[in-house]
Amino acid sequence: MTHIVTQLTLRGMEPELELALRRLAKTERTSLNKAALKLIRRGAGLPEPGEVPGIGDGLDDWVGSMTAGDARAIASAVDELDRLSVETR
Repeated sequence: MTHIVTQLTLRGMEPELELALRRLAKTERTSLNKAALKLIRRGAGLPEPGEVPGIGDGLDDWVGSMTAGDARAIASAVDELDRLSVETR
C-alpha cells in the first residue's frame, strides 16, 4: 500500500536555500510548494512527474565515457571525412 504524505514541515532552512527556492518559483511562475517539490525530486535524483528519464551517465561504468578531447578528435575526423566525401563527388 502506498502512503502519500500530504503535508511536511521543513525547519532550519538556511537563507540561501530559501532564496534559491523563491528564485525557482518566480522563474517558473509556480508556487513555493511546487518549486520545493521540484528541488526535492531533483536532489533525490527522481524525474519530474510525467518526465521520461534520460540515460544520463548511468551506463558510463559499462561502456565508458568520452572526454572533451576525445569528442573534438572524433568531430575533427568526421569533418575530414565529410570534406573528402565532397571532394570525390
